[in-house]
Parts: sequence; structure tokens; C-alpha cells
Amino acid sequence: MISDTIKYIGVDDLDIDLFESQYVVPEGMSYNSYLIDDEKIAILDTADRRKGEEWKANLKAALNGRQPDYLVAHHMEPDHAALIAEMLGTYPGLQLVCSAQAVKMLPNFFEGFNFEGRVTIVKEGDTLKLGQHMLHFISAAMVHWPEVIMSYDSLDKVLFSADGFGKFGALVNETDDWACEARRYYFNICGKYGSQVQTVMKKLAALDVQAICPLHGPVLKGEQLAAAIKLYDTWSKYEPESEGILIAYASIHGGTAAAAEHLGEMLREKGAKKVVVSDLSRDDMAEVIEDAFRYPTVVVAASSYDGGVFPVMHDFLYHLQIKNYQKRRFGIIENGSWAPSAGKVMRSMIEALKDCKIVEPMVTIRSRMKSADEALLEQLADSLLDS
Repeated sequence: MISDTIKYIGVDDLDIDLFESQYVVPEGMSYNSYLIDDEKIAILDTADRRKGEEWKANLKAALNGRQPDYLVAHHMEPDHAALIAEMLGTYPGLQLVCSAQAVKMLPNFFEGFNFEGRVTIVKEGDTLKLGQHMLHFISAAMVHWPEVIMSYDSLDKVLFSADGFGKFGALVNETDDWACEARRYYFNICGKYGSQVQTVMKKLAALDVQAICPLHGPVLKGEQLAAAIKLYDTWSKYEPESEGILIAYASIHGGTAAAAEHLGEMLREKGAKKVVVSDLSRDDMAEVIEDAFRYPTVVVAASSYDGGVFPVMHDFLYHLQIKNYQKRRFGIIENGSWAPSAGKVMRSMIEALKDCKIVEPMVTIRSRMKSADEALLEQLADSLLDS
């Protein structure tokens, strides 16, 4: 229960292996949904159909025999909105409340359902009076879909934030370390849309928010709430969160991996506060993306492959491109047995990123690191540490 009249009716999914068919979620996922019990009853979002029966049981228990009046759809992704048509069919007096853009999406998900007379469109600044509770709607377009709205309950000072402030992990597995999986979630789900998140953050600064209820993850209050807002401000400005260097490598037969690990040891010996070395072929790509955003400096080390770069490195840099990655420094190590080509490809992809600087020298390894390569690696290490 969030307050005496705001109830949690969401569900945990401990069976899911990949969220959005790409993000590993060993701790599961929560599909959050809430109910405001007032003169008028409002359901805030539904759930993924995977857990539909569980969610409907939670809703029935919370209603306790009453009929709901409104179903607010903050976000139309199927993990939150899959049961909209079923709820409107079950409760004839139920009115769907959503943005105009969401209305356009309804036929995409619910072919053949007649929504005529069942939808109330809301926009920035509109309100919905439930009795003592009043929901104030906030446009959050492209955080991270165009139809997204948030709502603020002025009675209990609660923000219903859609996918904003969400995290990976089921609530039953929740720990005190909110930031770890919230960071991976933010940069991979919302990371591209920093300017849109900043727009929403400015709106929230004008509100007295005492709790944030996201569509994934725990309700945020107190010190955790303050820390989350501070991190979101940093993340959405594309600013580094922590001092450190990420070395991401793509190695075929181990030579590039050895060079990357050796550079990591060099950097630590020279006083680097934090060095993270990641194997792009084996480590969780979403976690490496998270670290790339977390730290101000990235070293990419890759083998040449088919006249280009080893595919997992191309995938990593492509992910950074589509996530609007910016304001960072890069070092480059390439490997090639007869015609090194990885460096040229990596340099080109990095140069396409906004406000990213390449730190020289680029180091070229021929199959295996040799004593002659040591001086260039040391030059690169010194350049990376020279802020």
C-alpha cells in the first residue's frame, strides 16, 4: 500500500529470461499497477499478459466488490497495457484515460475493439478529480515512447512516472541498491532521450513529490527518492557519474584480450581510481553499455575481421550510436595479423558520436602483444590519465 487510499496491485514475473527479448533479467521483472480508492476509483495501468490472471486477482481484491471508474494508461507498451480492452469489456462503466497519441495506438494492439465513447483524452495540465484525490497530467513524450504521460496526485504528493525511474528486477528480489539495475535500465531503455528526460525533470522540480511510483521497480521515497532524482539529472545530461575507465574488448583468439587486460593493469599501477575490463563476446552487452555511460573514458580494443572489425565491437559501438552517446573520451587498440582494419572502423564510428574525443596514440597489435608494443600502450595509458 502506497498510502491509505493508493494501493499496489502489480505483479512480479520470475519466469521471464529476457526483458524486451534482449535484456537479461536474472532477478525477474515487476509490472507495476496501482489503484486509487476514492469517490471515483482509478486503476493506473494494467500489466503484461504473461501475468494477467495474477494481476486480475489483485485488482479484484483491491476493488472489494466496487466498480472502477477510470483506467489511466500512462504508457502503451504491452507489458503495461495488455489488458486494457479486457478491462473495458469486463467493466462497462470504465473509462480509459490516455493521451491523444495513445488513442492512435489502440487499434494496433486491440484490433476490432470498439473504443467509441470509452476514451477520455488528456494532455499537459489537464486534471482528473476522483474525490479528495486529483490527478494532474504531465506530458512525457519520448520517455521513451511518444504517447507517454505521467500523473501527479496532489493529495498524497505521489508521481506516477510511467517507465521513468524504473529498474530491472522483481520486487520480491529488491535490495537497497536501487541504482545498479536502475542505471542499466535507464541507459538501455531511456538513454537515447536525455533531452526529453530533462524536459520532464524541469516540470517535476516545480512539484512537491514525496513518492515516485514507476511501472517497474520499487516505490521511491525519502533518501532513495532524492538520490534517484539526482542520478536522473546526471544521466539525462549525458554526464559521467563516476571516475573510471572502461576497457571493452572484442577478441578472437586471445591476443586482443591480453592487450586489453595488460592496459588495465598499467592504468591501475599508474593510479587510475577505477578500471573495468569487459569481454564483449561474453559479458552482458547492456551492462557494458551501462558502464560506458557511467564513466568518462572508454577504451575499445578489437580484432580485425573480414576487412572490418570483429562483429561484437561493431554491435557495441552501434548501440552507443543509437543511444545518443556523447561527451566522452576514447582510446583505441586494434589487432590484425596481416592487414589491420579494426582501428579505421572504430575510429569512424566514434567520430560519428557527439562531442567525443579520440585520445592518441591508437595502438596496433600484430596477432600477439610484443615487447615493442609496450611503449605505445604506456603512451596511451598516460594520455588516458591526462585529464
